[in-house]
Amino acid sequence: MVPRLKTTKLLFLPLFLLWFCQNVNTQEIVGEGRGDLRVMFYNVENLFDTVDDTLCQDEEFLPYGEKYWTPKRYMDKLNNLYKVVVALGEWRPPEIIGFCEVENRKVLEDLIHKTPLSQFNYQIVHQDSPDERGIDVALVFINEYFTLLQSQFLTVTSINDPGWKTRDILYVKGITTESDTLHLFVNHWPSRYGGQLETEDYRIIAAMVLREKIDQVFAVNPEAKMILMGDFNDNPIDKSIRIELEVETHGDFTTASNEKLYNLTRIGEDQKVAGTNKYQMNWALLDQFIVSGKLLERSGQLTVHPDGFTIFSPGFLLETDEINMGIKPFRTYVGFRYQNGFSDHLPIYIDLLKSGSEE
Repeated sequence: MVPRLKTTKLLFLPLFLLWFCQNVNTQEIVGEGRGDLRVMFYNVENLFDTVDDTLCQDEEFLPYGEKYWTPKRYMDKLNNLYKVVVALGEWRPPEIIGFCEVENRKVLEDLIHKTPLSQFNYQIVHQDSPDERGIDVALVFINEYFTLLQSQFLTVTSINDPGWKTRDILYVKGITTESDTLHLFVNHWPSRYGGQLETEDYRIIAAMVLREKIDQVFAVNPEAKMILMGDFNDNPIDKSIRIELEVETHGDFTTASNEKLYNLTRIGEDQKVAGTNKYQMNWALLDQFIVSGKLLERSGQLTVHPDGFTIFSPGFLLETDEINMGIKPFRTYVGFRYQNGFSDHLPIYIDLLKSGSEE
């Protein structure tokens, strides 16, 4: 059973529903059912505020910058993102959300306090990372469904390139309302800018840092329930994930082992997109959910179905790709042309189900 919302949390829905019915084909959104705990990840693409931060390269996203990033455009971006969060949640926003490409804590506070998401008591886990552009990873969660126990930011550095900087990996440990302990990792691995093979070593470094922490958690509890989420900037079959992170990418996962990792990321038969991000003519599955074997065990308190990965791709998040044919994510900017879109990535989610819940 899905817990009922408090009456006060329904106050904003009429305004949202008005927008929703005018702009969205609801048949695209509403699925057959919602899990007991929905976990979402979203690369929100350049969620910058309009204040100059002298410690990072944010000049492009300022009112006098190249993209003329005004307070109105900033608020439009926040409102667009809250609509995505609520639509993906199917009338109750996801209980846990991982974000990447957020500039600072302020943009997260504005998202959860200055939009109708303020009704849902989201809490924030964030820390400024060493990234030169100032973009970070973060986690937000609804306090009624997830209790924070511990958080840690894992620094990703290179001995061979000491001047190189990238995003931290966020580790969060918490307890759900089902008394299940979850270990969550939010990732935004080094980009492919400069070429996939040319930058692969940096993503391998990130994989090694993440794997070390995973092994530490398994050493304490071999049955730990882990969820790895993020923009890995590699596909599930690439070396950094399949080999260095030691993730199973194929099979039905019906005989999963506790101390192994399984990649749920795959294109379902009903998906109208072939990935979460499109570069020129090619879709890629850069945004992924990876889980430990214990979460695939059907006798557990909270479990996930092996086919539980979903790319959220309603029509309002897509636009016609006039250059490369087909469709593509509807971005805030195309080059320097503002179009009031959402992101160059599509959000993803998985549902955790109570043992005995209908699927």
